[in-house]
Amino acid sequence: MDLNADLGESFGRWTLGDDERLVAQITSANVACGFHAGDPDVMERTVALCRDAGVAVGAQPGYPDLAGFGRRPIPFSAEEVESLVRYQIGALEAFCRAHRIEMQHVKPHGALYNSAAGDPVLATAIARATAGFSTDLALFGLASSAAMGNAAADAGLRFVPEAFADRRYLADGSLQPRAEPGSVISDSDAAAAQARSIALEGRVTASDGASIAVAAESICCHGDTPGAVEIATAVRRALEEGGVSVAAVRDS
Repeated sequence: MDLNADLGESFGRWTLGDDERLVAQITSANVACGFHAGDPDVMERTVALCRDAGVAVGAQPGYPDLAGFGRRPIPFSAEEVESLVRYQIGALEAFCRAHRIEMQHVKPHGALYNSAAGDPVLATAIARATAGFSTDLALFGLASSAAMGNAAADAGLRFVPEAFADRRYLADGSLQPRAEPGSVISDSDAAAAQARSIALEGRVTASDGASIAVAAESICCHGDTPGAVEIATAVRRALEEGGVSVAAVRDS
């Protein structure tokens, strides 16, 4: 099982998360590309940090919305989405080349991720942008998203179904909206238990108590969740104690 987190989400004099400690617990990093978070200096440091830690690097393109942290939907056309995703992949690639590492994947961020999960047109735009750069890149998306899975397949990409340790689910397999109480799991033990259930049983308990199937190859711990380092540490421990091999997608 891959264990991923969002890194490089600081900007200018504003610092978010503890990337230096978090990177030690994960196997893949989704690096902000300057649109929803991050800037050139942060991207430079984050790629170098991942290289030194042996963590796989992926681009995390989002909507151009620093103030809203990319978590507000913006009504771009499919053509505009394809271009903005391509632009952000290219930006991160410059830093990867400079540090002599290969980019491994693309994972949309925030509202772009959630919107694409249910929108085949949007999902296709993201997959086209990714494949246009390289079909060697994997495309991460919500495990329950047929739109993302089908778009990846049509574009000749490997689709990596993803689940979340620190987010509550709805009964249809989608994520409970962040605006609703209880949507973020900040208790490390609860997050670890959810990750273990996903990895060992292929199931997660939804907010209404329903048990739903989740077939995932990667589990995410958000870098901006309160106690993110403790959550990721507990999740990794729970997986390894359960006999799950924790490794990047590139190594599986």
